[in-house]
Parts: sequence; structure tokens; C-alpha cells
Amino acid sequence: MATINITSFQSSIEKPHLLSPFPYQNPLFSTPKTLQKPFSELLHKTPLQLSAKNPISDIISSSESNPNHPFIDYDDDDKPREECGVVGIYGDPEASRLCYLALHALQHRGQEGAGIVAVHNNLLQSITGVGLVSEVFSESKLDQLPGDSAIGHVRYSTAGSSMLKNVQPFVAGYRFGSVGVAHNGNLVNYSSLRAMLEDNGSIFNTSSDTEVVLHLIAISKARPFFLRIVNACEQLEGAYSMVFLTEDKLVAVRDPYGFRPLVMGRRSNGAIVFASETCALDLIEATYEREVNPGEVLVVDKDGIRSLCLMPHREQKACIFEHIYFALPNSVVFGKSVYESRHAFGELLATETPVDCDVVIAVPDSGVVAALGYAAKAGVPFQQGLIRSHYVGRTFIEPSQKIRDFGVKLKLAPVRAVLEGKRVVVVDDSIVRGTTSSKIVRLLKEAGAKEVHMRIASPPIIGSCYYGVDTPSSEELISNRMSVEEIREFIGSDSLAFLPLESLRKLLGRDSPDFCYACFSGKYPVLPTEVKVKRVGDFLDDGLSGSIESIDGGWVQTHQTAGKVNGPI
Repeated sequence: MATINITSFQSSIEKPHLLSPFPYQNPLFSTPKTLQKPFSELLHKTPLQLSAKNPISDIISSSESNPNHPFIDYDDDDKPREECGVVGIYGDPEASRLCYLALHALQHRGQEGAGIVAVHNNLLQSITGVGLVSEVFSESKLDQLPGDSAIGHVRYSTAGSSMLKNVQPFVAGYRFGSVGVAHNGNLVNYSSLRAMLEDNGSIFNTSSDTEVVLHLIAISKARPFFLRIVNACEQLEGAYSMVFLTEDKLVAVRDPYGFRPLVMGRRSNGAIVFASETCALDLIEATYEREVNPGEVLVVDKDGIRSLCLMPHREQKACIFEHIYFALPNSVVFGKSVYESRHAFGELLATETPVDCDVVIAVPDSGVVAALGYAAKAGVPFQQGLIRSHYVGRTFIEPSQKIRDFGVKLKLAPVRAVLEGKRVVVVDDSIVRGTTSSKIVRLLKEAGAKEVHMRIASPPIIGSCYYGVDTPSSEELISNRMSVEEIREFIGSDSLAFLPLESLRKLLGRDSPDFCYACFSGKYPVLPTEVKVKRVGDFLDDGLSGSIESIDGGWVQTHQTAGKVNGPI
């Protein structure tokens, strides 16, 4: 990564200033049609108390967990997983409570751990726990987090006994004070950075790549504090949208490619809010102002807001899957309405892959908006052919007598009156392994559907993501192993079609180069230089015994021959 001249910042930090916002494969069916309007016209763009010498060994929290609590999620068991969501609030007397509400709005980005760090009387106090936001926090716990500044985090991970220690935000002490951090993303050079730090005497308490950032800050010699963050980030490769909290500052950082989203808003009392999505701003009545730009550091303190360019601006490579699946439809992500994006994807899918049908249904909830777009374009009624149960808990007791597709039936119930005797188009956002899709097709046919036609509002996923999305290894991705016809036979549908990648690019128009399509194309904007890259989630070991490579379950093999950045990404 490009380096930065720390000295040059000394004169630029005396008074606030703002940067201007940055401007923004397989043919599966017929040749893409030309849209009547460019995509930019279709979508609306909106502009603890710490004292020890060891900086990391003092990670603190009054944490609660039940490590033996099993977690089975049949809602999205065959979907990519977003790692987490982050929130930061500065200048509001109810910062921790607002943080709690904002994390509720971001719960879809991670359901297995949550935490909040607040600063009061120059002390950083932390509460983290395993579970949903409502399970981790109570009125009495929030009373323990007074102060007018706070950061929060929700995370997805794999279950494991070491999970609690990986729940963010992390807090650490260093020689000039304390710092908390919440991170969304994934570092592709984590293992080499960790090895370098361990060679120099660092001791790690977690298996999270976020802890590497704290160590880099602790050993930096730059002054003032936020230049330590700049110094640390110039050594990172990969995806990171982070919020930092100190005794008197809130700092937001986004990597130079802008892989993961991060937005800034303001409440009527002047409080500044950062969040992964605008839906969090909406809930706490903060007005969306703008994105944190790729490569930007925003420092908020009593003197106002300062904006610094972290590193030379690179071509933005925002994750297209935020608009396909991760973000809520009511959010504005990367300057675009997620709802309008998905509706346009569905319309394009109907144009590119038409089929005679009687009714269009969605796989709820993520396929609904694309299905509405498909139905509107096809001139076919949209109906609720699958009803999703919102009341399935985190555990359940399965009857001893095996019931086929029990997990899917627990979450999705077919509506026979909608399906019986009908030619049905089912719209979903993606297919990963194909196991859930095959169960859904079987469920619909058992409910009387005459024909089932699967339509996927994204291109086939053929590559693992190294930038903060927990996708399986390439060998597990069904589109990487099978042709479209072979997948159709595997899931049992009467027809199957994906949104062609080139048609998606054409729809995006002049904004197309701003997005990352690595999971669809196998071409990576930041090519992993290490043989293995840490996957999202926890390891079974905490990394304190044995080498990094001995940690099981946390690594994905990189494709050194793939991912070359010559040609379109």
C-alpha cells in the first residue's frame, strides 16, 4: 500500500477542513438489451479503565456469554454472511442508548455477538456479549455506560468456545491512554502482520484481525493520536471500515478501495453519528450527510470535524453484494437506494431471462424487492407464495423421527392457494451451495406448483470473498463446480437463470467501475499475497498455543493465479 508522509500532516491538523466527496462471465441467456435510461437516473444518489503497560493484554469488558448455547440459523443457512456492522456517536448525552438502538437497526449484519464502548470521566467502559443486541444489553447494563461518546458493533461469526473474546469493540491501553475499535471488513495480510508483531514481542488475546490494528497503533511513534491510526492503516491490506474511540475523540476510517460501507450523519443537537448503513441513522433520527470517502480519516472532537486523506485515492471497489443482499432495502449504500437497486435488478432479470408463468413469488426476505421488479416488468402478479416465520428461536428441538427438510419448513411455509396448479417463478438473491434452493423447489412442488422456475437476481458466485464476507471456499460454491444446467438438475427446478454479469455492468452504467465483482469474476482488486487468508469468523483455537497455521477452521486457500487485475474487475 502507498505510504504517507506523517510530517506533512502536522500543519494540516490545526483547523477543520473537509474533502469534497469522490465521484462516483458467462453469458447465460440472450445478448443484454440496452436500457432506455442509465442506472444513475434510475437510482437516487444522495450526496475502562486501563493502566497496564502491555497495550493489548488489558482488553477489558464486563462480558456475558453462554459458550455452550447452540446456534442454528435456518433463515440464511445457504447465504454469504456479512461480518458485522459498526456505529459511532459523538456529542450526545445518551450516546450508549442511541448506540444500542442503532445496533438494533444493523442486527441483520450480525446476530451472534454485540458490544458497546462508552467514554465517561476519561475512562473507556465496555460491555460485550454473545447473542442478539436485545439479549446482550438491558436497562441496567446501559446505565453502566454513561458519557456523550460511544462506539458499537454487531458481528457474525462461527460458533466456538473462544467466540466471546472476539466480540468487539476491542479496548486496549497504550502509553498515552486508551483506545476502542470496531471493525467491519477483513485484512488479506493478517497472518504476516501478526507474525511480524509476535516476532517483536506482541501477545495476542484474540484470533481477530482487528487486534492487529490495535498493536500497530500501540507501537506507532506518530503524534497526535489519530496519526497513529493513519500509520497503522497504511500497513493494512484488504477491507476495513472502522470507528475508533479515545478519551476525547471519535475517529472513522475507510480503506482506500471503499469495499465496505460507512456513512456519516448528524442529529438535531449536533451529535455526529457514523454507521454501516443509513437505516441506523434513520432509527435514531440522525440526518444522513455523506459517506466516509474511501481512504479518508474523519476525526471528531470538541473542535469539530477534521478530514484527512489516509492514502492516495484508488479506484473505488465497493462491494456489489451490499446492494444484492446484505443491506436493508430502506438503506442508502454507496450513495444509492438499495430498494431501487434491487427493483432494477429484478426488472433486468425479467428482461434477460423471461419465462411463461402465472405468478411470481420471492424467497423471503432478501428476494422480495427483486421479485417485485421482476413481476412488474413481466406483467405477472406478485404474490406471497412462501411465508417466513419470524418467531423461530435460536434453538429448537427436532422430533426423533426424521422430517425431511425440517429446517427449511421451520422457516418457510408454502401457500397452497397461491401455488397449486400454477407455473411459478421464484426469485432469490443468490445461490451459494444450492442446498437450500433444492429444498425450496421441493417444498413448492409438494404444495402443488405445476412448474417452478428459479430466477437469481445476481450472477453466479464462483469465487471466495477476502474482503469481509464469509463465503465458502471456491470448491464448495456450486456455480464454480457446475454449469447452469447441472445446477438446475441438482435443485430440481424446471428452469434456472442468473442475472448475467455483463448485463449487471451495463445496468450500472458509468458507476460500474466503482464496484467489486470478485465473487462473480474471480478477479480481485487487492490480490492476496499470502497462501491462506483468514476467513471471517472465529477460530476453534484462540491462537495462544501453536503457530497461526495450526488454527483450524479459520483459513481459506487463495487462488494465486486468479485475481489478476488486468482487465475488468
